[in-house]
Amino acid sequence: MAELSRLPGPVMDLWEWQYQGACRDADPDLFFHPEGERGGTRRRRDEAAKAICATCPVLEQCREHSLKVREPYGVWGGLSEDERMAILSRPVRRAS
Repeated sequence: MAELSRLPGPVMDLWEWQYQGACRDADPDLFFHPEGERGGTRRRRDEAAKAICATCPVLEQCREHSLKVREPYGVWGGLSEDERMAILSRPVRRAS
């Protein structure tokens, strides 16, 4: 008989938090910049996306996910691409 405790849990359990996201009712284009978007236009779009994230009940799960999988594009968990890259590029501090 197979050892069921070693099997992964239902996949839905890993992603169900996304159904509660405030972004589900928003225009996805708000969270992902078009090619070549720069400067003030990009900053304003990012800020509008982050305003939606600020009201989101699953902001922490979304942020954790984006950092864990190193999401390369878009605003996730209230963080832009550049902000995630800055967090991920920080040296890891180890307890002494």
